[in-house]
Amino acid sequence: MWQVLRNLGAPMGRRGFIVSFAVSLASTALVSVGLFSGWLLATPTRSRLKRFLRPPGARDEAEFLSLCIRCGQCANVCPNKCISLHGMEAGFENLGTPKIDARARGCILCMACTQVCPTEALVPIEATGGLASVAMGTAFVSEDICYSFHGRTCGACYHACPLQGKALTIGLFEQPTVHAEHCVGCGLCEQACIHMPQAVRVVPKSELQRLQAATAVTGAALPAEVSS
Repeated sequence: MWQVLRNLGAPMGRRGFIVSFAVSLASTALVSVGLFSGWLLATPTRSRLKRFLRPPGARDEAEFLSLCIRCGQCANVCPNKCISLHGMEAGFENLGTPKIDARARGCILCMACTQVCPTEALVPIEATGGLASVAMGTAFVSEDICYSFHGRTCGACYHACPLQGKALTIGLFEQPTVHAEHCVGCGLCEQACIHMPQAVRVVPKSELQRLQAATAVTGAALPAEVSS
Protein backbone atom coordinates (compact mmCIF):
# COMPACT_ATOMS: atom_id res chain seq x y z
CA MET A 1 0.00 0.00 0.00
CA TRP A 2 2.75 2.43 1.04
CA GLN A 3 4.67 1.49 -2.07
CA VAL A 4 1.70 2.45 -4.23
CA LEU A 5 1.40 5.80 -2.46
CA ARG A 6 5.08 6.48 -2.90
CA ASN A 7 4.80 5.69 -6.57
CA LEU A 8 1.88 8.10 -6.93
CA GLY A 9 3.86 10.87 -5.31
CA ALA A 10 7.06 10.14 -7.20
CA PRO A 11 8.19 12.46 -10.01
CA MET A 12 6.85 11.38 -13.43
CA GLY A 13 9.51 10.08 -15.78
CA ARG A 14 9.76 10.88 -19.46
CA ARG A 15 8.01 7.67 -20.48
CA GLY A 16 5.21 8.19 -17.98
CA PHE A 17 4.70 11.74 -19.15
CA ILE A 18 4.43 10.64 -22.79
CA VAL A 19 1.94 7.88 -21.93
CA SER A 20 -0.15 10.23 -19.79
CA PHE A 21 -0.15 12.90 -22.49
CA ALA A 22 -1.18 10.38 -25.17
CA VAL A 23 -4.06 9.06 -23.06
CA SER A 24 -5.27 12.59 -22.31
CA LEU A 25 -5.09 13.56 -25.97
CA ALA A 26 -7.00 10.46 -27.08
CA SER A 27 -9.71 11.02 -24.45
CA THR A 28 -10.18 14.63 -25.50
CA ALA A 29 -10.41 13.61 -29.16
CA LEU A 30 -13.05 10.98 -28.42
CA VAL A 31 -15.17 13.41 -26.42
CA SER A 32 -14.85 16.05 -29.13
CA VAL A 33 -15.87 13.60 -31.85
CA GLY A 34 -18.88 12.52 -29.82
CA LEU A 35 -20.05 16.07 -29.22
CA PHE A 36 -19.48 17.08 -32.85
CA SER A 37 -21.33 14.03 -34.14
CA GLY A 38 -24.32 14.76 -31.94
CA TRP A 39 -24.43 18.35 -33.14
CA LEU A 40 -23.83 17.45 -36.78
CA LEU A 41 -26.60 14.89 -36.86
CA ALA A 42 -29.19 17.11 -35.19
CA THR A 43 -32.46 16.83 -37.13
CA PRO A 44 -36.02 18.15 -36.90
CA THR A 45 -37.08 14.91 -35.18
CA ARG A 46 -35.43 15.96 -31.93
CA SER A 47 -37.66 17.03 -29.07
CA ARG A 48 -36.78 20.72 -29.06
CA LEU A 49 -39.19 23.02 -30.85
CA LYS A 50 -37.83 24.51 -34.05
CA ARG A 51 -37.90 28.28 -34.20
CA PHE A 52 -38.23 28.69 -37.96
CA LEU A 53 -40.88 28.56 -40.63
CA ARG A 54 -40.59 27.12 -44.11
CA PRO A 55 -41.60 29.40 -47.01
CA PRO A 56 -45.18 29.20 -48.31
CA GLY A 57 -45.93 26.18 -50.45
CA ALA A 58 -43.45 23.97 -48.61
CA ARG A 59 -44.39 20.30 -48.71
CA ASP A 60 -44.46 18.18 -45.57
CA GLU A 61 -41.05 18.31 -43.92
CA ALA A 62 -39.70 14.91 -44.96
CA GLU A 63 -40.72 15.36 -48.58
CA PHE A 64 -39.49 18.96 -48.59
CA LEU A 65 -36.05 17.94 -47.38
CA SER A 66 -35.81 15.22 -50.02
CA LEU A 67 -36.77 17.58 -52.86
CA CYS A 68 -34.96 20.78 -51.85
CA ILE A 69 -31.58 21.04 -53.65
CA ARG A 70 -30.38 23.98 -51.53
CA CYS A 71 -30.11 26.27 -54.54
CA GLY A 72 -31.18 29.41 -52.66
CA GLN A 73 -33.36 30.74 -55.47
CA CYS A 74 -36.30 31.25 -53.12
CA ALA A 75 -34.19 33.49 -50.88
CA ASN A 76 -32.78 35.42 -53.83
CA VAL A 77 -36.19 36.23 -55.31
CA CYS A 78 -37.88 37.20 -52.02
CA PRO A 79 -38.66 40.95 -52.21
CA ASN A 80 -39.10 41.19 -48.45
CA LYS A 81 -35.79 39.45 -47.75
CA CYS A 82 -37.46 37.34 -45.09
CA ILE A 83 -36.08 34.04 -46.41
CA SER A 84 -32.59 33.04 -45.34
CA LEU A 85 -30.69 29.77 -45.54
CA HIS A 86 -29.78 27.51 -42.66
CA GLY A 87 -26.21 27.11 -41.56
CA MET A 88 -25.00 24.25 -39.39
CA GLU A 89 -26.93 25.48 -36.34
CA ALA A 90 -29.94 23.29 -37.23
CA GLY A 91 -27.94 20.21 -38.16
CA PHE A 92 -26.53 18.82 -41.39
CA GLU A 93 -29.96 17.77 -42.68
CA ASN A 94 -31.15 21.39 -42.74
CA LEU A 95 -27.95 22.91 -44.10
CA GLY A 96 -28.71 25.26 -46.99
CA THR A 97 -32.49 24.91 -46.73
CA PRO A 98 -34.71 28.02 -46.56
CA LYS A 99 -36.15 29.36 -43.33
CA ILE A 100 -38.15 32.34 -42.14
CA ASP A 101 -37.56 33.90 -38.74
CA ALA A 102 -40.98 35.42 -38.13
CA ARG A 103 -39.87 37.58 -35.22
CA ALA A 104 -37.26 39.25 -37.42
CA ARG A 105 -39.34 39.49 -40.61
CA GLY A 106 -42.57 37.74 -41.52
CA CYS A 107 -43.71 36.57 -44.94
CA ILE A 108 -45.72 39.04 -47.04
CA LEU A 109 -47.27 36.17 -49.02
CA CYS A 110 -46.22 37.42 -52.45
CA MET A 111 -45.60 33.78 -53.49
CA ALA A 112 -42.57 34.74 -55.60
CA CYS A 113 -40.53 31.97 -53.98
CA THR A 114 -43.04 29.32 -55.03
CA GLN A 115 -42.68 30.35 -58.67
CA VAL A 116 -38.92 29.80 -58.91
CA CYS A 117 -38.41 26.52 -57.02
CA PRO A 118 -36.90 24.15 -59.61
CA THR A 119 -37.95 20.94 -57.86
CA GLU A 120 -41.35 22.00 -56.48
CA ALA A 121 -40.20 21.48 -52.93
CA LEU A 122 -42.26 24.67 -52.74
CA VAL A 123 -45.52 24.01 -54.54
CA PRO A 124 -46.38 26.89 -56.94
CA ILE A 125 -49.08 29.15 -55.49
CA GLU A 126 -50.70 32.11 -57.18
CA ALA A 127 -50.42 35.42 -55.35
CA THR A 128 -54.13 36.08 -55.84
CA GLY A 129 -56.61 33.46 -54.71
CA GLY A 130 -54.00 31.02 -53.43
CA LEU A 131 -53.85 31.98 -49.77
CA ALA A 132 -56.22 29.20 -48.76
CA SER A 133 -53.60 26.61 -49.64
CA VAL A 134 -50.82 28.22 -47.59
CA ALA A 135 -50.04 26.37 -44.36
CA MET A 136 -46.76 27.59 -42.90
CA GLY A 137 -47.91 27.28 -39.30
CA THR A 138 -50.42 28.60 -36.80
CA ALA A 139 -50.23 31.64 -34.53
CA PHE A 140 -50.79 31.26 -30.80
CA VAL A 141 -51.44 34.07 -28.33
CA SER A 142 -50.01 34.03 -24.82
CA GLU A 143 -52.76 35.76 -22.87
CA ASP A 144 -50.70 35.97 -19.69
CA ILE A 145 -48.33 38.53 -21.23
CA CYS A 146 -50.42 40.09 -24.01
CA TYR A 147 -51.07 43.76 -23.19
CA SER A 148 -54.65 43.62 -24.46
CA PHE A 149 -55.56 40.95 -21.90
CA HIS A 150 -54.34 43.21 -19.10
CA GLY A 151 -56.32 46.35 -19.78
CA ARG A 152 -53.85 48.01 -22.15
CA THR A 153 -55.23 48.15 -25.66
CA CYS A 154 -52.75 47.23 -28.38
CA GLY A 155 -53.93 45.51 -31.56
CA ALA A 156 -50.51 45.49 -33.28
CA CYS A 157 -50.85 41.85 -34.32
CA TYR A 158 -54.35 42.37 -35.70
CA HIS A 159 -53.37 45.36 -37.80
CA ALA A 160 -50.42 43.41 -39.25
CA CYS A 161 -52.51 40.37 -40.19
CA PRO A 162 -53.21 40.04 -43.94
CA LEU A 163 -56.38 38.12 -43.14
CA GLN A 164 -58.03 40.47 -40.65
CA GLY A 165 -61.45 39.34 -39.55
CA LYS A 166 -60.80 35.76 -40.63
CA ALA A 167 -57.50 34.48 -39.26
CA LEU A 168 -57.44 37.06 -36.48
CA THR A 169 -60.29 38.91 -34.79
CA ILE A 170 -60.27 41.30 -31.84
CA GLY A 171 -62.51 42.00 -28.89
CA LEU A 172 -62.41 44.24 -25.82
CA PHE A 173 -59.16 46.24 -25.61
CA GLU A 174 -58.34 44.70 -29.01
CA GLN A 175 -57.82 41.28 -27.42
CA PRO A 176 -56.75 39.01 -30.31
CA THR A 177 -58.31 35.66 -31.10
CA VAL A 178 -56.63 33.36 -33.61
CA HIS A 179 -58.85 31.25 -35.84
CA ALA A 180 -56.59 28.34 -36.71
CA GLU A 181 -58.68 27.22 -39.67
CA HIS A 182 -57.87 30.48 -41.46
CA CYS A 183 -54.38 31.27 -40.12
CA VAL A 184 -51.69 30.65 -42.76
CA GLY A 185 -48.73 31.16 -40.42
CA CYS A 186 -47.10 34.06 -42.26
CA GLY A 187 -45.61 35.41 -39.03
CA LEU A 188 -46.46 39.09 -39.62
CA CYS A 189 -48.35 39.17 -36.31
CA GLU A 190 -45.31 37.82 -34.47
CA GLN A 191 -43.08 40.41 -36.11
CA ALA A 192 -45.50 43.21 -35.18
CA CYS A 193 -45.97 42.25 -31.51
CA ILE A 194 -44.56 45.02 -29.32
CA HIS A 195 -44.18 42.87 -26.21
CA MET A 196 -40.76 41.43 -25.33
CA PRO A 197 -40.77 38.49 -25.44
CA GLN A 198 -43.50 38.37 -28.03
CA ALA A 199 -47.01 37.50 -26.87
CA VAL A 200 -47.89 35.89 -30.19
CA ARG A 201 -45.79 33.24 -31.88
CA VAL A 202 -46.22 31.12 -34.96
CA VAL A 203 -45.64 27.42 -34.48
CA PRO A 204 -44.33 25.81 -37.71
CA LYS A 205 -46.64 23.33 -39.38
CA SER A 206 -44.36 20.33 -38.86
CA GLU A 207 -43.83 21.10 -35.18
CA LEU A 208 -47.50 21.79 -34.57
CA GLN A 209 -48.35 18.37 -35.99
CA ARG A 210 -45.87 16.80 -33.59
CA LEU A 211 -47.22 18.79 -30.64
CA GLN A 212 -50.83 17.97 -31.48
CA ALA A 213 -50.01 14.29 -31.67
CA ALA A 214 -48.14 14.37 -28.37
CA THR A 215 -50.22 16.74 -26.26
CA ALA A 216 -53.47 17.34 -28.23
CA VAL A 217 -52.87 21.09 -28.49
CA THR A 218 -56.17 22.91 -29.14
CA GLY A 219 -57.51 26.44 -29.01
CA ALA A 220 -55.49 29.67 -29.08
CA ALA A 221 -53.48 29.21 -25.87
CA LEU A 222 -49.73 29.25 -26.37
CA PRO A 223 -48.27 25.75 -25.91
CA ALA A 224 -45.93 25.60 -22.93
CA GLU A 225 -43.11 24.29 -25.13
CA VAL A 226 -43.21 27.42 -27.28
CA SER A 227 -42.46 29.72 -24.36
CA SER A 228 -39.59 27.58 -23.06
